[in-house]
Amino acid sequence: MTVSIPEGVGLQEHFAPHNACFGCGPANEKGLRIKSVPQAGEEQGRVICRWTPEPHHEAFPGVLNGGIIGAILDCHCNWTAAWHLARLRDLDTPPCCVTMEFKVQLRRPTPSDRELTLAAWPTGVDGDIVTVESELTVDDTVYDRCTGRFVAVKPGHPAYHRW
Repeated sequence: MTVSIPEGVGLQEHFAPHNACFGCGPANEKGLRIKSVPQAGEEQGRVICRWTPEPHHEAFPGVLNGGIIGAILDCHCNWTAAWHLARLRDLDTPPCCVTMEFKVQLRRPTPSDRELTLAAWPTGVDGDIVTVESELTVDDTVYDRCTGRFVAVKPGHPAYHRW
């Protein structure tokens, strides 16, 4: 069975509603609770997240904290990798992926008073490792970029299906 998800539903809420991850866990009341939504049509393969910061996410007034930027990009890219492997391998659920490495380029001070859009897409696969690129934009301006490698883990790994 091919993996599927209702249009507009986040991967986290569909496949991991009890996940308590700080960045993406729907069950973490104090977390960021990002929602990564796979795109269809011409945008298929891209995963989009729209997220609005709160004042306690700021580094200083009007500017988002760099650690928060890293957390949302890391989680969003990780779910993009899992989604890509599920589609590529014709699975009915994404494999559990973890971050191997990621690099964030903080290109300019990121506003904290508006909705952010994170777009991520896979750029390569090597076995269980997926390379993902992403951009964080506000009002169609790129503020931050991220490139990372994410690996599907197997039974015995501490993160294996901890969602």
